[in-house]
Amino acid sequence: MVESSANILAEFSASMRRLTAINPATLEAPHIGLAVSGGPDSLALLLLAHQAFPKAIHAATVDHELRPEANDEAHYVAGLCAERGIPHAILKPERPITGNLQSAARDARYGLLHKWAASHGLNWIATAHHADDQLETLLMRIARGSGIAGLSSIRETNGRIIRPLLGFTKAQLVAVCQEQGVIPCEDPSNANVDFDRVQIRNWLKTAPPLLNAARVSRTVDAVREAHEALEWMAARLQPERIAVSENPGTTLDPAGLPPELVRRLLIRALQSQDAHIAPRGETIDRALETLAAGGKLSVGNLLCTGGTLWHIEPAPLRGENR
Repeated sequence: MVESSANILAEFSASMRRLTAINPATLEAPHIGLAVSGGPDSLALLLLAHQAFPKAIHAATVDHELRPEANDEAHYVAGLCAERGIPHAILKPERPITGNLQSAARDARYGLLHKWAASHGLNWIATAHHADDQLETLLMRIARGSGIAGLSSIRETNGRIIRPLLGFTKAQLVAVCQEQGVIPCEDPSNANVDFDRVQIRNWLKTAPPLLNAARVSRTVDAVREAHEALEWMAARLQPERIAVSENPGTTLDPAGLPPELVRRLLIRALQSQDAHIAPRGETIDRALETLAAGGKLSVGNLLCTGGTLWHIEPAPLRGENR
């Protein structure tokens, strides 16, 4: 193994120890699930994990049944795993994926992976998101006008999901596959310019070198820390600024607070009446502007009234007078 690969392996092992709070190399049974599609990123994840802690891993490939080649790719990954003695499963959705294909496929994929992990007693599911993905996601969200929460981009951990490769570039992961003689599969959707991410990726190929994925990852980390600090502050302000009554209704006192904290408290106040509501972007901007001016508006199925105090309650049913 050349020195660069040794360094990558050491950094990967350190990342896994930090994210799992254990040393996976000491595990004698699979506790870490690997999501492996067959592309260079996830194959590098598979190869690095097999080198670092071969007894701790179990791999799975999701065949969304959206492309005829996907079945062959899943079996290709199964063969690579069999050669290395890695348990592997091919997961397929119970019903056809429809609607917004990228979003629906992502939801189906994570649903299948969580179900698979639970059935095998796996504590973590590692995915192969890397620094270039982080940069693309950041630029996409800037283009969409995202706030601080959106700009914190891809998180290293999200429940059972861990992303140990966020500190690595695409080029590093491709090199891992090349040095071990493993040929990745190519997903044609990665060249489909109908997708925003592909447009951003193609633009980055012509961008100046100063737009560096590794450096941008440090910026994303700083934004994430700012987001977490604001959430910490909002949680501590909530008891004194938000009052939930049995009428039902919620009152929010925004007086004297910076706009970003008012934004976060408004979301918390809305969720006190509807736990499933998740307003963002223009919706929450419009609500803040209207309520600050003393106006009324509906957000989802909630009626919001501004003034010195802001009041939030379930909107009256059609035909019901208040």
